Formats: sequence, C-alpha cells, structure tokens
Amino acid sequence: MRYANIDNCEIVNGEDIGATLYVQGCHRHCKNCFNPETWDFNGGKEWNDEVKNQFLALIDRPYIKRVTILGGEPLAYENLPEVYDLVKTIKEKFPDKKIWLYTGYELSCGINERGDLVGDFANADIGWDNGLLSNHIVRACDVVVDGDFRDELKDYTLQFRGSSNQRLIDVQKTISQGQIVLWGEHND
Repeated sequence: MRYANIDNCEIVNGEDIGATLYVQGCHRHCKNCFNPETWDFNGGKEWNDEVKNQFLALIDRPYIKRVTILGGEPLAYENLPEVYDLVKTIKEKFPDKKIWLYTGYELSCGINERGDLVGDFANADIGWDNGLLSNHIVRACDVVVDGDFRDELKDYTLQFRGSSNQRLIDVQKTISQGQIVLWGEHND
C-alpha cells in the first residue's frame, strides 16, 4: 500500500481530535473529488513497518481520541491487507480510540444471515477473500462514512461529509441492531 499524507492532529474528519491517514489509490474518481491527488495507486509514499510504527506512536497520545482512514479508497482491493492490519493493530493497542473510515462504497443492506455486513464493498468483483477482509475492516470501525462524493449533491452544511448521499454509519449499533443505524441517532 501507498499513502498520500498523515495529519497528526485534526478536527475535520470525525468527532474529537484525531489523526488521519490518507491512503493512496482510488478506482472511483468522483467528479470534483476533494483529494484527486490520491487516485494514483503508484503515487504518494510507501507504507511500511517503519511508517506504521510512526503512525501508531503518533496516535499514542491522550488527546488523540480518533483515527480516521480515508483516501483515496481504503477499501480498494490494493489497500485491503495493510488497512486491515492497521485497524486490527489499533483496536488491540488502543481499544478506546475511535476508528472512522471514509469509503465510496455503500453499506447498503445491513447484515446477512451469517452476521456479515453487506454492501457493495463486499462485492464479488474484488474477490471472496478481499470481501471477507473488507468486512473485517468495516466491523472494526466505529463510524463508516459511506457513499461516493456526488458533486450535484454537494452540501457545505453537512457534518463530516461532502454530499447528501453520504451517510455516517454507527457500525457497532448497526451490527447489534441488524440494520443501518446512523451515527448521532439515539436508537439504543
């Protein structure tokens, strides 16, 4: 995997103070994308163990309450193994840190009979193994902002997203309730 940038302290890509990883590479190419420089899978810098460990040290600060992964496309099949490794490590080392993930894919159908999250991110076109991996990534997140950016639905008044088709999904409540639950809604 390659990455475009790391923000070590920001307040725009999720609730509270966070650190953000911008992964490199996206197949979607949304019109007027906020980060078109992240589309090229060969751009940016190499993500390796040294960079990962620096990122983990960066988020190991008490005022960092959230980690956001966006891009590019974190759930593009080229990025899945490293993104999975990162979210798994964050959950193990920092269980109190919230993980937000932005994806152009949609979590469309909730949960199937096996308990898997269902959406176009788990489509067969990225392969069965990658579909499972993306499912594990999403399940480890606290909030997923789903849906591609649509310029015709752009709305500057929306919190933490750019167009009105995008949703802030409370992943853990979605899993426990078996249906899509939006972040900030009180559906306990």
